Amino acid sequence: MHIGEGLVKEIVLLDGSTAARILCASNLIPAPGQYLLAHVDGSDAPLPVPVFSAESNLQGFLAAPPIPAAWIPGARLHLRGPLGHGFVIPSSARRVALVAWDNFSARLAPLTNLAYKQEAAVTLVSDTQPDDLSLQVEVQPFSALDEVVKWADYIAVDVARASLPQLRERLGLGQQAKVRVGSGYFIHEMQILISTPMPCGGVAECGVCAVFVRHNWKMACKDGPVFALNDLI
Repeated sequence: MHIGEGLVKEIVLLDGSTAARILCASNLIPAPGQYLLAHVDGSDAPLPVPVFSAESNLQGFLAAPPIPAAWIPGARLHLRGPLGHGFVIPSSARRVALVAWDNFSARLAPLTNLAYKQEAAVTLVSDTQPDDLSLQVEVQPFSALDEVVKWADYIAVDVARASLPQLRERLGLGQQAKVRVGSGYFIHEMQILISTPMPCGGVAECGVCAVFVRHNWKMACKDGPVFALNDLI
């Protein structure tokens, strides 16, 4: 973990919401699924906000929406991170599915480049067409989710904590790490990014981001926010 400063270079529109291009040191750039805690210099906001990357380069990254309305170009940020556990695509994966359950596809976008580096095909499940999506990515509606799950050998999901029960029901999750499609069962490598407030970043163990995991409570801010499918059933 690192502590440093960042600069809001510009505010852009991404998938109908505001995002921010942030200049910062390379050691502060979060990996896919990881996050930073950001606080505007001079702001009277009591808590920092978690920030995820939608894309990155050597100078910084594009902070995925939503971002605070008060952020403006030129604002200086106090940054802490990267924090938490991010996504890890298995080296053997050749068919990668990205599922934007609550239309948070921007936080899944960095996985496309990782998948292409190992020559994997990528399909995004979303009912909206994201901005600036690579032409190599196939987009399928949620009505095709069962078929995409059957096709994939690695699945990454972005879902709000409140939507976890609906996700479990839709995928037909049972008591084992299997996904039911129709009358058959398919074993998958699946990781789930849980969207939830994470104000303390693991420092205070405030419990705001608590997730029930294998007969116990875990903190998304430090034990996640990306969890394996095995941990959530």
